[in-house]
Amino acid sequence: MGRYMSLSSRTRWRSSERIAQRLLEEMGLKIIDVHRKVIVDGIEVGEIDFVAEDPSTGSIYGVEVKAGKIDITGLRQVYVNCLLANLKPLVICKGFADDSASILAEKLGIKVIQLSDWFLVESEELEVLMREVMEDLIEQYFIYLLIPVPKLKPEYDVVVKAISESPSISEAAEKLGMKVDELAKRISSLRSLGVLPPWARKYRTIKRLLELYKLKREFFEKLSQLITDIDTLRKELELLRRRLEVLEKTSLKKEELSNAQ
Repeated sequence: MGRYMSLSSRTRWRSSERIAQRLLEEMGLKIIDVHRKVIVDGIEVGEIDFVAEDPSTGSIYGVEVKAGKIDITGLRQVYVNCLLANLKPLVICKGFADDSASILAEKLGIKVIQLSDWFLVESEELEVLMREVMEDLIEQYFIYLLIPVPKLKPEYDVVVKAISESPSISEAAEKLGMKVDELAKRISSLRSLGVLPPWARKYRTIKRLLELYKLKREFFEKLSQLITDIDTLRKELELLRRRLEVLEKTSLKKEELSNAQ
């Protein structure tokens, strides 16, 4: 018997998001922002998955990605978020939950793209898609390894250490003596500081990246020290060269005086 692998809702959503991004690009839309926060009077009230521009018309869309079908509640959320952000609403999903959702989308002017209308994946196409996903993942990690290492305050250093050494967020929070939601805020701050990339959401990914961060920081510290040592050695060699020149000139003068006598 074959083994059946069930995907978590989070995994399904991330997969749908990657497919949606590729679909938007194939439609000729330009992604100009990802996970844009909707702020009202300084308070975050929502989030828009993608902000995409249609270069041919200049229209800017707020794109909501659904792993499954869209219902009335989801449509209301999309409409309000885009209204507050002054964007045109667009939904990418696997269809409508019912007829009332379809009617509401039409009445509110929400553009809905159903994935089933776009994708009929053959085995060869699936192989190409998987390869592209792997290439994107490798590229993301490669870019992360190349970005400069920001200097952290001591209170964030202990957070990085706890997460990189803990198999779960609850254990990391326990080591730090704080609640999980408080640690989640610290992780969000690490994103803002550039220590973590925006796409790192799962704890396992965050842990792996912070392990890389520690290695990268150690590497750059040693590299910086090596550069300093080389520069010091260069200066010492230059000083030695000058001293040798002085000694050589002194020796020549002594030889000339000796010959003159």
